[in-house]
Amino acid sequence: MSRKRNKPPKREPGRGVHDASVQQQDSALVAGINPVLAALRTGVVTRVSIAEGARNPRVREIEALAREHGVPVQRLERDDLERLAGFPQHQDVLAERPLAKAHNENELPALLDAVEGDPLLLVLDGVQDPHNLGACLRTAEAAGVAAVIVPRDRAVGLTPVARKASAGASEIIPLVQVTNLARTLRGLQERGIWLVGTSDAAETGLYQQDLRGPLALVMGNEGEGMRRLTMECCDYLVSIPMAGVTESLNVSVATGVCLYEIRRQRLAV
Repeated sequence: MSRKRNKPPKREPGRGVHDASVQQQDSALVAGINPVLAALRTGVVTRVSIAEGARNPRVREIEALAREHGVPVQRLERDDLERLAGFPQHQDVLAERPLAKAHNENELPALLDAVEGDPLLLVLDGVQDPHNLGACLRTAEAAGVAAVIVPRDRAVGLTPVARKASAGASEIIPLVQVTNLARTLRGLQERGIWLVGTSDAAETGLYQQDLRGPLALVMGNEGEGMRRLTMECCDYLVSIPMAGVTESLNVSVATGVCLYEIRRQRLAV
C-alpha cells in the first residue's frame, strides 16, 4: 500500500476512503490520591474511605474536599481498607462512585461535535496491558486528546490496574469502545479527520510529517503493532527515529513521543 503525502491537504468532510477501580454491580471503588481527587472534582463520589493513621497531607486535602461537597467520609483500619480495595496500592484512600461507563461508537459524533478547533484523537488498536492503557490515557489527557478509541473485543478495558496507571486521567478523558474499528476509522475520515499510524517500516519519519489539522493518531498493540485492516485505513504512516540498537519502544512511550510532537507542531502554528 502506498502512503500518501507528507503534508496532507485539508480533508473535506464527506470524503471517505479501576490508581484503581474495583467494579461492583452498580458502582466502582476508585483508589489512590490522584484518581480520588479527580473523581471528587467531577462531583460523582458517593463515599470516601480513609485509612486510620494516614499522614499524607493530600489525604487530608481529600477529606476536606469530600466534606465540602457533602460526601460522607469513613475511617477504616488499613487492613480493612486493603481488603476493600483488593490490592495494597491504595495510598490510604478509596472513593465509591457510580460505575464509570465507557462510551460507544454511537456517542462518538457528539464527543467530536463538542471539540473546539481541530480535534486530536488517539486510537489504540488492541492494547492488552492495563498498565499501557492507563499510561496512554494519562499522556493523552495531558496532551489535549479529545477521546481515546479502542476496540471492544481483544483489548483491555478500564480495569483497576488501568485506572491506577492513568493517575486520574481515566476519570477525565472519554474512552470509546467500538465494535468495528475499521468502520469507525472510515467514519472519522468522512468527518475530515486524517489518520496517521506508526510503523517501523514507514519511510517518512515522525519529525518530517505535517501533523497539524484534524488528526487521529493510530497506535498498534504491544506485540504485533497495527492489524492489517487498521493499517490500510491510515492515510499515512510515520516511523519514530531510533538512535540506538533498540528496535522499538513500549507502546505507551511511543504514544507519548508522537502526541507531543503533534502538540509541538500545533503550538508552533
